[in-house]
Amino acid sequence: MVSAQNTPGDTLQVNDIREIVVTGALGLKKRQDAVITSNKVIDNKELNQAVNPNAAQALTGKVAGLQINTTSNSVNSQATVTIRGARSISGNNQALIVIDGAISTLSIFQQLPPEVVESVNVIKGQQGSALYGERGSNGVIVVTTKKGTKSEKIQFSLTSSIDVSSIYKTPIRQQLYGQGWTGEPTDFSSIEYGGANWVPYENGSWGPAYNDPQIGGQLLIAGMPQADGSLIYSPFAARKDNADKFFKNGVLMQNGISMNVGGKDSYSFLSFNRVENDFMVEGDKLKRNTIFYKGGKQLGKLRIDATFNFIDQNTSQSGANLFGQLIQTPTNIDVRRYANSGMDGHWTAFARSPYWLRDHQRNDNNTTTFNGIISLGYEFNKNISLTYTGNMSTISSVIETHTDAYGAKEAGTYSGTGTPYDGTTYLDYGGTAIVSAYNKSVNKIWRYYGDLMLNFDYDLTDDINFKLNLGNNIQDTKEDYSQVGGTNLQIPGWYNVQNVLNSTPWYNLNNGKLRKRNVAWFSNLDLGYKDYLFLNATYRYEQSSALSIRETPLVGEGDRPLRNEGYSYYSVGASFIPTKAFKNITNGDILTYAKVSGGFTRTGNSVLDAYAVDEVGVFPTGFPFGTLSSYIINTTPVSQDIKPEFNNTLEANLSLGFLKDRITFDGSVYQVKTDGLITRSGVSNATGFSTVLDNAGSMRNRGFELELGVTPFKSKDFEWNLKGSYATYKSVVTSLDNGALSVPRGAAGQGIPAGFYAVLGESANSLMGTAYQRDPEGRIIVDDLGIPLVSSQYKLLGKLDPDYILAFSTSIRVKGFTVSAVADYRTGNSFISETKALMSYVGTLEKQADFNRANGYVIPNSVQNTGTAANPIYVTNTTTVGDDPTYAGAVNYFTTNYGSDIAEEFVVDGTALKVREIAVSYAIPKSVLSNTFINSMSIGVYARNPFVIYAKDNRNFGDPEMQTGASLATSQYPTARNFGFNFNITF
Repeated sequence: MVSAQNTPGDTLQVNDIREIVVTGALGLKKRQDAVITSNKVIDNKELNQAVNPNAAQALTGKVAGLQINTTSNSVNSQATVTIRGARSISGNNQALIVIDGAISTLSIFQQLPPEVVESVNVIKGQQGSALYGERGSNGVIVVTTKKGTKSEKIQFSLTSSIDVSSIYKTPIRQQLYGQGWTGEPTDFSSIEYGGANWVPYENGSWGPAYNDPQIGGQLLIAGMPQADGSLIYSPFAARKDNADKFFKNGVLMQNGISMNVGGKDSYSFLSFNRVENDFMVEGDKLKRNTIFYKGGKQLGKLRIDATFNFIDQNTSQSGANLFGQLIQTPTNIDVRRYANSGMDGHWTAFARSPYWLRDHQRNDNNTTTFNGIISLGYEFNKNISLTYTGNMSTISSVIETHTDAYGAKEAGTYSGTGTPYDGTTYLDYGGTAIVSAYNKSVNKIWRYYGDLMLNFDYDLTDDINFKLNLGNNIQDTKEDYSQVGGTNLQIPGWYNVQNVLNSTPWYNLNNGKLRKRNVAWFSNLDLGYKDYLFLNATYRYEQSSALSIRETPLVGEGDRPLRNEGYSYYSVGASFIPTKAFKNITNGDILTYAKVSGGFTRTGNSVLDAYAVDEVGVFPTGFPFGTLSSYIINTTPVSQDIKPEFNNTLEANLSLGFLKDRITFDGSVYQVKTDGLITRSGVSNATGFSTVLDNAGSMRNRGFELELGVTPFKSKDFEWNLKGSYATYKSVVTSLDNGALSVPRGAAGQGIPAGFYAVLGESANSLMGTAYQRDPEGRIIVDDLGIPLVSSQYKLLGKLDPDYILAFSTSIRVKGFTVSAVADYRTGNSFISETKALMSYVGTLEKQADFNRANGYVIPNSVQNTGTAANPIYVTNTTTVGDDPTYAGAVNYFTTNYGSDIAEEFVVDGTALKVREIAVSYAIPKSVLSNTFINSMSIGVYARNPFVIYAKDNRNFGDPEMQTGASLATSQYPTARNFGFNFNITF
C-alpha cells in the first residue's frame, strides 16, 4: 500500500485505494489497477453509518448500477438485489451473494450482523463474474468478513443501538364525505343527506358530507355494539390520519460483543449479536441471535482459515391482510377505541377487524441457519500453490400458521343497546364467517460448495507477470419439505395437527424433496506488464443436473443413457493505466490517475428447477373417476432440447483522478444481449400440450454509469467528501418466437384489468392493461351515457424499470464529529396500485370529493363523438356517468366501471426522492481515554428513511420499490422511518 501525496495545506495522509488488494471472484485477490471489470468496494464504516440491521438494505444508494428494493416492510423486512437490470423473464435476476469465497444466499447476507462485515465488493460487470458460470450471470456481491487483529492482546468491542420506527406515508384520503352509502336506508336512519344515507356499520365513505348542516359534527353511533352492550359514539367529522393510529411505534434493539486476538501467523475473531424488533404492529416480533467465528493459522507451508456462523431467528407476525382492511376505514372513525372490541364490536360489518385479525391470524417461524467455510492453502514453493474452499450450510425452518374461528358459534347476540342492533349478530349485517385452520411446515435445506484450485504465479520476465488458476467446482443442494394441516379446530386455541378435524388433502400440501448438483472445471489467466497493462481471461465448463434428460426409448429399444450436455462460459478483458505508462502526463498534478478497461463476457442461466426436464407425468385426483387415480400427461412440459439463456456482454470503463484524487471520476458503458430467453409459448393442440417452456426469444440491455467524487476540503481537523452517481439502462425484448408480441408474467390483483408482461420492442418488465380511448387532443372519449370508452386490447401503461437512478452521499468530519447522508432519486418507473383500486371502491380517493356528489359525476376533460367513427366530431361532454345526475349515479360508476374497466387509472408514477440515511457520530478523543481501559469510543444518532417525496399522483398509495410483480398488494405495509442512537466501545 502506498500513500498518495497531499496538496499544499493538507496534513492528513490518505491511502491510494487503487493499491489496496480487493477480493474478487472465487476469492482471487487483485489490486484495483488489475481489476478489469467495473466494481465498487464499500467498507464497514460506510455500510454501518446508519446502523441498518439488514446488510443488503444498507447498500442502498451507495453503488451506481446496484438497485436495492425493499419488497416487504414487515417485522422481517426483505430486499431484492439487482445489478444493471434484468436479463431473464422467467428466472431469478438477483445478484449472486458470495461470503468469504463461497457462494451463499441473500437470506444469509441479510441476517449477517453488519458489524462483522469488513467490506462488500459489488462486481457489476460480467467480466468479474464469469468464473461463477450460470450463478454469476446477474453480477456478484462479494462479502468479506472481519479477521482478528495481529495483536496478541485480546481486544473486545461492544456495539449497541436502539431505534424507534413509525409508520410513514399512509394513503391520503378525502376529508369531505363520511361513513355511509347511497340507497341504503336503515332502521337507524332513513334520511337522505344530499342523496346518501348515514349507515353506522358501513365501510364505505359514500355517506353524507361532513359540512351538511343536518348531520355534520353530530355525535353518532360509530360501528357495532361492544361486549357490554354499550355503543361507541363519534362526531360525524373527519379525523386526519385516523387509520395511522392502528400502528404503534416500533422499537429495534441491536447489541453485540466481539473479541479478537492474533499474532504474526494467526488470528481469531468471535462475535455474539442479538437483534430484537418489536414491530409497529402489536404482537409482531423478531428475535435473532447470531454467533460468528473466524480464525486462521499458518502452519509452515499450510494455511488454514475457517468461518462459522450460527443464526437462530424467531418471528411472529400477523398473517392476514391487515392494511387492506384498515384503509377501508371511513375518516370519521377513531380506530383506537376499537382495539379491544373484537370482531363483534368492529366499526364496520363489511370489513374484518384488523385488531381481531392481528390477534387471531398468526404466522410463527423459527429458522436456524448454520454456515461453515473452511479454506486450505498449501504453498509448494513461491510460484505454485494449491487451495481449497469448502462451504456447507444448512437452513432448518419450522413454520406454523393458525387462524381462529369466527362464525355463528362465536358471534354474540347484541342486547341492551336500545337500538335496532338488539337481537342481531355481526353476521346478520353482511359479515362472513372465518373457518379455523392450522398448518405446519418443516423445511430443511442443505448446501455444499467446494472449489479446488491449482495456482501458478511467475514473473516470466522483469516486466511480465503470469498467473494461472486451474480448478474444479462442485455445488450440491438438497431440499426437503413436509407440511401438514387442515381446517376446523376441535378445541379452540390448541394449534396442533391432532386438533384438526378436516385435514387438507395431500395434493394441496407442500411435501417433497429435491436435489440439484452442478459440476464445473474452470481456469483464470492474468497477465501483467510493467504494472500498467493487465489482461484477464476466464473459461468455465459447467454441467447442471437440472439439464439432465432421461430420454424415452423407442419401442423395442433398451434404456437410453442419461444425457447431460455441458456448457461453456468465458470472458476476456484488459486494463490499461496511462498514468503509469506515461509518467509525464501527470506533470502539474492535474491528472493524477487514469485507467481504461473493457472486455467481452459470455455467461448463462439455466433458470430451471430440479427435475423440470426429466418429468414422469402428473398424478391427478379424481381421474379417471371417483377416488381412483392414474398418471396423465403433463400438458405444460419443459422442452427436452432447452438450453440456458446466454448473456453476451461488452463493457468499457474509465477511471480518472485529478488533483491528487481530490476529484475522481468513474464511468462504465455496457451492452448485454441475452439469447435463448426461456419462457412459455403456445403450441399446436395436436401435440396434446397447451404450452411448452423453451428458448423462445432474446433481449438487449444497454446502459451506462457515472460516478463523481469531490473532496473540497481536507485537513487534519476538517474533511468534506461529496459523491454523486448516475445510472441508467434500457432493457428491450428484441424477439419472441411464434409471432408473439408479448409474454404474460402475472396478473394484477383486486380485479384490475392489467398485468405484468415482457413486450416485444419494449421492456421485459412492462405493465399492460386497459386504457381510455382519447381524441387527438388527449381528451377522454365517452359514450352517450357518459361512460368512458376503453381500449379493446391491453396497451402499454408503464414499466417497473426506472429511466435512471441518481444517488448522492456526503460526509463532513470536524475533529471527532462526522455527519453523513445518503439519498437517491428514481424516475421513469410506474406501479399498479391495488390500494388505489380498493380506495376507489370505498370512496376515499381525493378525486371522489372534487365534485358535488349530489349532482352525479362528469368525467373530467372528456368529449363525446357527435360525428361518425370515420369522421369524428368531438364536443365537450356534459353528461354525467350513466346519464344519472345523482349521488347514486356517481357511486354506481366508481364501484363498477371505474374499478373493473380502466386499468390506466391505477397505474401510478413511481418517481421517488428518498433520503436513505442521515447519521451524526462523535469519536471520543484518545487523549480523553488515555488513562482508562477503553481504547476507543464513539456515540451517534441516525435516521433511516427520514424524508421521502413521491410523485404528485402517488398519494402515498405505496412505495414503488415494493412492487416486483404485476401489482403492489394492499397487504404491504407503508414505508416506515427509523430514528435511533448507538454507541461503540473497544477495550
